[in-house]
Amino acid sequence: MKQVHVAVGVVRRNNTFFICKRADHQHQGGKWEFPGGKVEPGESVEEALDRELHEEIGIRVLNSSELIEIAHEYPDKRVLLSVLFVNEFSAEPFGKEGQLHKWVALNELRNIDFPEANAAIVDAILLNR
Repeated sequence: MKQVHVAVGVVRRNNTFFICKRADHQHQGGKWEFPGGKVEPGESVEEALDRELHEEIGIRVLNSSELIEIAHEYPDKRVLLSVLFVNEFSAEPFGKEGQLHKWVALNELRNIDFPEANAAIVDAILLNR
């Protein structure tokens, strides 16, 4: 089974969090997610996160801290999610690839339609806010 290592950014500003909606044709399409992407060979998680967030939402990561690491198995693939709080960033994030995006309040996180693997991220955010 294919395994994918993904760097995930929990971009936060005060008690709000930036999320994006996955395109319908993508794995887990139509669900909301914390932005990020694949860690390429030879990249650190931090390097991958900065690159992916710049490509996806137009920001540069200035300061981040580890939140949680999650191994999750979907029917068609395994994912290893290395999740970091993005504490400081340059610019205002937006859907650079045309994806829907929004800031959501801490108390709204449990009501968002995230992929199954993200439930543990939401739990970790609520514990570590």
